[in-house]
Order: sequence, then C-alpha cells, then structure tokens
Amino acid sequence: MSAKILVVDDTPMNVKMLADVLTFKGYQVVTAGGGKEGLAKVESEQPDIVLLDVMMPDLDGYSVCRAIRANPATAILPVVMVTALDPTQERVKGLEAGADDFLSKPINQAELLARVRSLLRIKEFHDQVQAQARELADWNRRLEQRVADGVREIEQMGRLKRFLSPQIADLIVSGTLSGSADDPLKSHRREITVVFLDLRGFTAFTETADPEEVMGVLHEYHNEMGRLIMAHNGTIEHFAGDGIMIFFNDPVVIEHPAREAVNMAIQMQADFAGLTQAWKKRGYDLHMGIGIAQGYATLGTIGFEGRRDYGAIGSVCNLASRLCGDAKAGQILVSQKVFGLVEELVTAEPAGELSLKGFHKPVPAFNVTGLK
Repeated sequence: MSAKILVVDDTPMNVKMLADVLTFKGYQVVTAGGGKEGLAKVESEQPDIVLLDVMMPDLDGYSVCRAIRANPATAILPVVMVTALDPTQERVKGLEAGADDFLSKPINQAELLARVRSLLRIKEFHDQVQAQARELADWNRRLEQRVADGVREIEQMGRLKRFLSPQIADLIVSGTLSGSADDPLKSHRREITVVFLDLRGFTAFTETADPEEVMGVLHEYHNEMGRLIMAHNGTIEHFAGDGIMIFFNDPVVIEHPAREAVNMAIQMQADFAGLTQAWKKRGYDLHMGIGIAQGYATLGTIGFEGRRDYGAIGSVCNLASRLCGDAKAGQILVSQKVFGLVEELVTAEPAGELSLKGFHKPVPAFNVTGLK
C-alpha cells in the first residue's frame, strides 16, 4: 500500500497543487483546510507524513507541529513545514516546534518529492524499529511470564515428575528438549513400547470401601509403581484411576525399549505382591494385570493453553490396553513383537491367540513369567 500524505493549508490552490503532484506519483493524499482540521485528520487518518503550512488563521503551523509532537502516538510523525516567509528565520522556529524539514514557496516539485521520499524512508526505518521494539517488549512479557511460570514449575516439579522420569522432567524444565532443532514436544512419529497396567478387583473394592480408603490404596499403588517407572526412564502418559499408561523410547530415545519395559513390568509384579499381602490384612483383595505392545505412534503435547500433557496416539496404545484388559491377576501379556525382542531374556508361555476388542483378527500373545 502506498504512503498516505496529509496536506494542511488554508489556501485551496496550494492544496490542489500539492495533492495533484503527490497523487500523480502514486501517494494517497488527504487534505485539511486549517490547523485544527489538520490535527483532527492526523488522528483519524493516521498519515505517514504531514505537509504543514505555517501561516493559517485558526491555528498556525508551529502550534500544530507542537501538538503533534506532544502526542506520544504521533511524536515521531514526519512533519515538513511549508512557508513563503524568510526561510532562515522560520527554520529556527520550525525546528524549535519539532519540524523535520522545510519547503519554501513556491514549491519546487522535484525538491518536494525528494524530501517526501527521504522522510518516508526514515519513517519506514523507524516503523521497523518500533515493530522490533514491540516484538522485543512482547518477548520480554513472555519471558517474564515464563519466569513466573518457571517459579510455579519449580514449585510443582513433583507434579511434572509424576508424568516423566526425573531426567526427562529436568530436560523439559531447562528447555533442553523443546529448544532443540528437532523438538520432541512437537507432534512426531516414533516407534515406542507401551505398557498398560490396572488393578483386578478394584471396581468391587470401590463399591464397598470409603473414599478415603480408595485414595489411600491408590496412593500406595501409584507411589510404588511410579518409583519403578522413574527408575526405568518410562514416560507416564496418564493415570486413570487404577489404570496407568507408560511408554518407552520417547521423548528420550532408549536403546532397547522393549527390554526396559518388560524388565520394569516383572519388577512391578514382584513388588506388587508385597502390596497385595499388606492389603489382604486390611481386607482388600486386589491384584494387577499388565499388557505390553510395541509399534509406531504419533507423539507430542496434547491439551490446551494452561493445561498440556505429553501423549501418544496409535493402534499400539490400543493393543497394549487390550492386552492389559485380558491379563489375569499377576500376568504380563506381551504382543508377539515384544516377545520376539525379549525372548532370549525372559521365561514365558504362549497365551494363545486372543480376540481383542477393536482388532479384526486374533492377536498372538505371550505371558511373561520372569527373567532367565
């Protein structure tokens, strides 16, 4: 869009001459027949430059220029004073009023256009500086907000570590992950090992137990399982009551994610046996089933501004969930792919081909019973 020039002069012939010259050169021209109207046009039209006559009956050019400079919104608006008086004397007055340049009447068209182009270049540069300043101010506000958020994040580090291993949480808080060229927090595809676990007998337990008892059991269960998840560098996708979804190999790459996941699951079942014995003394009959699958998924942050989590979406998640749902108390059901990756390390038995919801064909599965 071409620059907009405001011509302020109480002589119609002068206004027409300037407007014709400038319009012919492609500029947008708005006009005012006096100083007061000129100030109103400055506010309403927001011109890029003002050509301002000195001698006007209602408000002279110096007063108009001083008013323009007094307004923070127009303090740097280029103003060219146009005068037929003694240029030397008027130049001093104009500079004191805040004018940027002068033109003597009668107007030399070439000089007029040269001065307009020069001042517009200066204004364009200033506009760029102002835009950068606004951007910098915006970044400063964001930085201040991030600092404030950072304080809250530090205060809530325990919450973040409930979702991620301490190593991953530290990387995210420090910005190491999200600041990299290949930002793992953005949506991406990767092969992961997914682990689902939940409790057997939990629904019946919640129907008879007090809410405080249920929360106490969940706290003990999550605390014990969470300790093992962190120890094996797992990423907690979500808690859903007694259900927990964990995945391996993202956002931090693990050399053998299936082995890490299965080793974690075996330790989980071993440690859970201690919880089971303690709960039995309190009258709670609870056990745990685990399902593990490996495959490609889409990963990244999910949620909305102010509440985001790190999640995975894909059929591998559904498969691990369905295997978990089919697992009996104490079982670790793994997909054929996972079994192939850990076969030399574990003892296992075929669980047959399972008809799982959402899968058209029976799915071969194996029950891992321990480490060799």
